[in-house]
Amino acid sequence: MSVFFRVIVLLTVLHRTDFIAAQQPYNSCNEAMELCSGQVYTVDNYSANITFCPDCEDDFTVCFTPSSSIWFTFTTNASGGDVNVDFSNLIFSGLAGAGTAIQATVVSAVVPCNSASYSTVSNCVSNGNAPFSLSATGLTPNTLYYVVVNGDNTGTGVTQPAECTFDISVSGPGIDRTASTVVLSTGTQPFCANQPITVTAELTDCPDTSAFNWYVNGELSAVTTEPYFQSSGLNNGDIVSLETSCYLLCPVTITDTLDPVSIITLIVDAGPDITIEQGDTVQLFGSTSASVFNWAPGFGVSAPDALSPYVWPSSTTVYTLSATDGPCSQSDQVTVNVTSQLFFPNTFSPNDDGSNDTWVILGIDLYPNSFVRIYDRWGQEVFQSTGYSAQKAWDGTVPSGEATEGVYFYIVELRDADKQLFQGSITVIR
Repeated sequence: MSVFFRVIVLLTVLHRTDFIAAQQPYNSCNEAMELCSGQVYTVDNYSANITFCPDCEDDFTVCFTPSSSIWFTFTTNASGGDVNVDFSNLIFSGLAGAGTAIQATVVSAVVPCNSASYSTVSNCVSNGNAPFSLSATGLTPNTLYYVVVNGDNTGTGVTQPAECTFDISVSGPGIDRTASTVVLSTGTQPFCANQPITVTAELTDCPDTSAFNWYVNGELSAVTTEPYFQSSGLNNGDIVSLETSCYLLCPVTITDTLDPVSIITLIVDAGPDITIEQGDTVQLFGSTSASVFNWAPGFGVSAPDALSPYVWPSSTTVYTLSATDGPCSQSDQVTVNVTSQLFFPNTFSPNDDGSNDTWVILGIDLYPNSFVRIYDRWGQEVFQSTGYSAQKAWDGTVPSGEATEGVYFYIVELRDADKQLFQGSITVIR
């Protein structure tokens, strides 16, 4: 064999290999490809064959006799009507002996893929070698129809069915659908930080929705089965978007994106807790990002509407700094602890000389519920007082008259939250 002849054989083999393609699944009526309105599909009938048996999918001679059929379906919309099936970009294999045209028609089938139930509902194209259309008129609503396409195997010198790659699409009032839409809304803005925010999706012409995929700043944040999303963790400027799909047949994906959310974040700090002695004055140091604020309680405060007022509480007090910015409010607290050093004198001289005539407990006034008892050395109670004070101090008398000089004993119950109790001795000097 000459080199020239071997090259010719090799080129012929390579030429044929360029057009060898695997059989497509839509070669079978039972696996027909679904066509959706508005979409263009690139398909081919390479290596397609027929299913030959009584009443099988290819057992018909309407328009043409199948030899290498492929199958498509479409479902009409709720209104039904006219449907066009368009074929374009036809590219034939060009193999020797292959046909050079395709054949096509639209059929209805009472029994799916059973040729005995077929009826043609469109024109029949038997010599499609350039762009062409099938027109089906007055189709029934919500009904499945088939498009069958075949490679022509007729004509002089034709020994095998045409093999062709082409684009196919469907359109028309009988299959077109109103565009599905979704619009997101949140209600009145701005929002307050840490407040639950609900984003609602309003759907139009969108039956059979899939799950709702919610994104925050492009990252998937939640998947819901209902058309709303709620979060307390959004920050100012975050962008919320939604993706979902409509329709079980020929699903369509719809999306919408909110404008960046507006969230007010209030900073309120009442300052650190403070400890003072009774009678002292101290300054509070609050801070806030809001323009409207005040302290409570307002009594004993130099300026309740100032951030750094002076206070002089007579007892431990909790001050609350509240701030407001638009619809948002926040508060923080500071405790001013007031301490008093109780002093229990161990002697006094009740001799009416105007000096140290009563047993005065310094600081006892802070404990108005205090209970004081005094005993002699034999354990007999000689004095008691509830709400002890300088005005109610023991003056050195006992039930029988004046107390004699000597040692006496006291028990003081403050009756405060800590249930403090003090006890000791007093010496009476005359």
